[in-house]
Amino acid sequence: MSDGQQSTIERATMTAIVAPRYGSSEALRTQAVPRPVAAAGEVLVRVRAAAVCRGDVHLLTGKPCAIRLGFGLRRPKYPVIGHDLAGDVVDVGPGVSEFDRGDSVFGAVDSGAFAEFARVPVGRLARVPDGLTVIEAAALPDSGMTALQGLRDVGGLRAGQKVLVNGASGGVGTSAVQIAKALGADVTAVCGPRHVETLRALGADRVIDYTTADFTRDTDRYDVLLDLVGNRPLTACRRVLAPKGVFVSSAGAPGGDWLGPVLWVAKVVLTGLVVGQTMRPLLMRPFRADLEFLAGLAAEGKLRPVIERRFPLAAAASAVAHVAAGHAQGKTVIVV
Repeated sequence: MSDGQQSTIERATMTAIVAPRYGSSEALRTQAVPRPVAAAGEVLVRVRAAAVCRGDVHLLTGKPCAIRLGFGLRRPKYPVIGHDLAGDVVDVGPGVSEFDRGDSVFGAVDSGAFAEFARVPVGRLARVPDGLTVIEAAALPDSGMTALQGLRDVGGLRAGQKVLVNGASGGVGTSAVQIAKALGADVTAVCGPRHVETLRALGADRVIDYTTADFTRDTDRYDVLLDLVGNRPLTACRRVLAPKGVFVSSAGAPGGDWLGPVLWVAKVVLTGLVVGQTMRPLLMRPFRADLEFLAGLAAEGKLRPVIERRFPLAAAASAVAHVAAGHAQGKTVIVV
């Protein structure tokens, strides 16, 4: 094989983390796969870092099984996994004017972030703001947009209101505390004992350790309750909501391997139809405008992702296993 032929092959392939079947993190493989090409409305990003999300775990395991209807019945439809990324634009597709080669960007894809290169629609990208490292930027998209949309859009949170975040120590929760403070709210965070000081440092006005106190027995009443855990009955959560308060659920009580949180979501919706308080489920959708809003908060020093652990790309399976085990503080990031 000539040097030119070898060079062409090297340019045409990349290293990626592949899930050839549904299963635990042990199913993941490091493989050479074809390097993607940016289509119309897309850019090709040289991935520098990628964050692990709970959604990555669900798509890897194929549970709840209902998600297989859209992502492959017998095996993952998109074998290169990963949603959140940050890196450098190396190519632009036809019709793209929003970004240029060399731009440092972060954003979200349906799949393919755990690789050296990824193709990303321009509507799901924003420029990395000054003062934020590429590793920190990779930790922002899923958690930051979930927190932002849950508080501002679904919860309607306004300055001066009181918000409680149940499950405040994870990636979404640590973002939610900071975003709520940036929106001018009074913030109560619920977490385990090892996270109390971290959440105070992030700006929480009050922190409840769930091992020593039950937040549903609290005497305060909240305008917005952002539930990221789904570990308390709706009737109990309603006790601490203001009469016109909003309960926002981005979690679900365990519902088995087949339906997962579907029954919980239905219960939230049906309860909202018969009570005075507003009960709403949250399904995050990625938008460039929201990424740019998060970038603005980060540039102002009002939002900083909490990163618990970092793994190299070759140890991506260990990173996914760490997140799948639960109880992580902040985000887990894969450095490519």
